[in-house]
Amino acid sequence: MPSDAAACPYCGLDMTTSDAPARASPVRANPKSSPPKGKRSTGRLVMIAAAAVAVILVLAILLSALAPGSNVPSRNDAIPEDAVKMTSATDLFKPVLHSSEWQTPVAMPGPFNTAGAEDSPFITPDGNRFFFFFTPDVRVPVQQQLTDKVTGIWWSEKVGGTWTEPEKIVLSSDVSLDGAEFVQGNTMWFASVRAGNYGEIDIYTADYANGKWGNVKNAGTQLNVDYDIGEFHITADGVTMYFHGAKSSTNPDYDIWKTTKTSGGWSQPVQVPGLSTGMMEGWPFVTPDGNEIWYTGWSTLGYQGPALFRCIKNGTGWGAPVEIVSNFAGECTMDSDGNLYFVHHYYRSNMTMIEADIYVAYKKVSASATGTDGITVSNPPYEIVREFVLGRIIASSTR
Repeated sequence: MPSDAAACPYCGLDMTTSDAPARASPVRANPKSSPPKGKRSTGRLVMIAAAAVAVILVLAILLSALAPGSNVPSRNDAIPEDAVKMTSATDLFKPVLHSSEWQTPVAMPGPFNTAGAEDSPFITPDGNRFFFFFTPDVRVPVQQQLTDKVTGIWWSEKVGGTWTEPEKIVLSSDVSLDGAEFVQGNTMWFASVRAGNYGEIDIYTADYANGKWGNVKNAGTQLNVDYDIGEFHITADGVTMYFHGAKSSTNPDYDIWKTTKTSGGWSQPVQVPGLSTGMMEGWPFVTPDGNEIWYTGWSTLGYQGPALFRCIKNGTGWGAPVEIVSNFAGECTMDSDGNLYFVHHYYRSNMTMIEADIYVAYKKVSASATGTDGITVSNPPYEIVREFVLGRIIASSTR
């Protein structure tokens, strides 16, 4: 990855500082496994090419003094002086809502959004814990993010109706890059680039006890090697995991797969019937009641970049995808009240990224629950204009 580029926090785009639109390289598929390997994409957590992984291992030894566990800077202090804080008034591509069930999306209130990049949001169903990925400068290459002590997973708790100042969750005493968090109860699943991985990025778990996150464990070879899962979500009962992976060994576009918990681990993944549109479906989220799957894909309505889609359970299957939020909207999360949180990226007119914020669309109390609002996807053509291609976290990275 060139030193003047940064990766798009959720879609793997190569965000260059030139005037040319960013592009992402295709994902390499491995025909020896099902789902095909080579599809890991982990929120704002960046993937590093094989050569860079070797550098990380060296850094783990030589730069232990820079370990993120000591003297974590404040987010504001880490943001460069020339960083631009975007607002709705200066946003060229405001999020567009296509449903009457939610209020107009707004930047999330509270101590979250800065002139840096907030990304990969996750809120617990009770609405009292909020997690996100943060990096202070999207222009900085990943090698520098590894040692800046501030890039990684942050969280806040709601106390008396007010969000606390976010704190970084330190998950290693050594050099690491953590992100793409998913939390269920007191267990956090997250992705990490660190020494000892099976691959470039592995999934780990950590437990919350006595006010701290610890007991970090690798999620094992089945998920990290055999299935090589991408971004995922586990249903509230802990039984089913939905994740994105390549559609096939010859088609690197993402599709949604699922696997179920077994006595020995996880079942062989299968593609989810009804969700495949022939286009890109990734970054799945399942509502707490299990009745809806949301995912990130390309807008079918001519808007810029990714959009959020919803599929509602229909008997034993899923209804047609409906585009709900457009214009650089991705990686959604939702609480039990139906409030919709997602990341929104700000772009210049030449399609270079400026920064990223967490947005929220509050659920209307009187809204209809029929799910008929929005725009239904029906065999969308490939000719729809796309300025970007959803790919891996770093465009040039492959497992």
